[in-house]
Amino acid sequence: MALSSPDLLKALEPRAARWLKLSVALGLGGGLLIILQAWLLARIIDAVVFAAAGLREVQGWLWPLLGIFLLRAGIGWASEQTAFRAAAAVKLALRARVVRHIHALGPSWLAGQRSGALSEDLTRGIDNLQDYYARYLPAMSLTLLIPLAILLVVLPLDWLSALVMLCTAPLIPVFMILIGQGVEILSQRQWRQLARMAAHFLDVIQGLSTLKLFNASRREAAVIASISDAYRHSTMEVLRLAFLSSAVLEFFSTLGIAIVAVLIGFRLYQLDLPLPDLLAPPEVSFFAGFFVLLLAPEFYLPLRSLGTHYHGRLEAIAAAERLAVILNTPLPERRPSAAAPLPQDAGLAVRFQDIHFRYAAGREALAGVSFDIAPGERIALVGPSGAGKTTVASLLLGFVRPTEGSILVDGRNLNDLDLDHWRRLLAWVPQSPRLFAGSIRDNIRLGTPDADDDAVRAAATRAFATELIETLPHGYDTHVGERGAGLSGGQIQRIALARAFLRDARLVVLDEATASLDPSSEAAVQRAMDALAVGRSMLVIAHRLATVRNADRILVIDNGRVIEQGDHASLSARDGPYRRMVRLLEAAA
Repeated sequence: MALSSPDLLKALEPRAARWLKLSVALGLGGGLLIILQAWLLARIIDAVVFAAAGLREVQGWLWPLLGIFLLRAGIGWASEQTAFRAAAAVKLALRARVVRHIHALGPSWLAGQRSGALSEDLTRGIDNLQDYYARYLPAMSLTLLIPLAILLVVLPLDWLSALVMLCTAPLIPVFMILIGQGVEILSQRQWRQLARMAAHFLDVIQGLSTLKLFNASRREAAVIASISDAYRHSTMEVLRLAFLSSAVLEFFSTLGIAIVAVLIGFRLYQLDLPLPDLLAPPEVSFFAGFFVLLLAPEFYLPLRSLGTHYHGRLEAIAAAERLAVILNTPLPERRPSAAAPLPQDAGLAVRFQDIHFRYAAGREALAGVSFDIAPGERIALVGPSGAGKTTVASLLLGFVRPTEGSILVDGRNLNDLDLDHWRRLLAWVPQSPRLFAGSIRDNIRLGTPDADDDAVRAAATRAFATELIETLPHGYDTHVGERGAGLSGGQIQRIALARAFLRDARLVVLDEATASLDPSSEAAVQRAMDALAVGRSMLVIAHRLATVRNADRILVIDNGRVIEQGDHASLSARDGPYRRMVRLLEAAA
């Protein structure tokens, strides 16, 4: 069953239940103190005005009044702190849950998403839940408890004022809901516009050099201005309705207070009210009337606060809509194996057995692919772009599952293996390796965080990366920026290979590892790849001859099918696709 945004918000409430209960209890305590404060104020003023009491006579009430002021301030601070902790607990839990779900969905799902929109969901989107848990939920409980407590106090003193409060109070939430329905629609539309704008901004920043080179930066600036203006208009529409809602809530609360004041004033002046004898109100003393009049604004205050914080609920629903979409995305099924784990110190035998894979209906990426990788064998996978090479790697890495057929590892179906255990036996060097913000040392031991410095240096040496690392300002402690900013493509590639050496995997997958490198960097990376292949099974996806010449076997794939296989010499001797590809590459060189 799909999870809606209100369902998601409700499902997260238990995370904050303990702090929310404490916040409501503190708020109720503050409300009871307000009643006591109003009683003391009415008693003091009544004594001073009508009993001519001096400072000495009322001093016994002034000190408790001062204590109430201080206690209310402390309770207000504590209530804010507990409400903040409630929201923080929910945000931490939800952010971890969404990130885990995205990790479980894997790179194949992530490739179809916009990074800017996801970043907005995980940062501002989750932060927009703050007011819902810290303000709206406590206000809902206090809206019931505090006015009820005030009504119970007012009713014995003046049932007419209590009746006015009881009749006017429901008008506030009714109009709040009526206006809030329009605000909810606008808030959801505004959030979607914000997500699109964030995604577009990230695309522009990442592609700024391309825009400058094609002289498209001015045109793109106009597009950004248009998107920003549309977002501004939607924001103003939300604010307009929000201010209208606040004005309506203030109007009805003010009207209720005014009616109570008029009714009390008429009776204090002993004027006849235009009411039937049956409804003739009781006489009221100055103390009782003033006490009730002091409580009237406090009676409507929780209702007005709920109306104000109701917009926090609408923002939370709009933000949770996208998060619910992510969490509703079904995860790929993985069943942990009950059998013994695969050996960590022996070569792996991998078999692709009549593999079919479709990204979508009618779009077949692989159509009956079958091949073997023997223990310690080096396989090169070549073919034109879009032939299915990267799909083969994604299947082997466990990012996606075959639509039909099976992948066997030492005779066991890959789908039945524990995915975490399987990936511990793998090393992956993609075409564009990802270096994270941090030191060179931390990036090398990404997959082996417990490795010591000697192991890190040995891995860098085997990847021919020692010389370049030692030329950096702080050696292995040199910090690199996002995506390896400050390093060349060849340097990043060699650090990625050092990462693979340190992992000491039984199966290595290299996806276009020498693409976009200069001849010198390519030669260094190629030497490192040759060293990495010793004693390991390896699948190499490549377009360059230097990468595939030394392969034990070459698989030529086209239109999702393996159309040729053999070593470089035998394939070059045939008049087939591989030979034609070699001729084209040699001519281009």
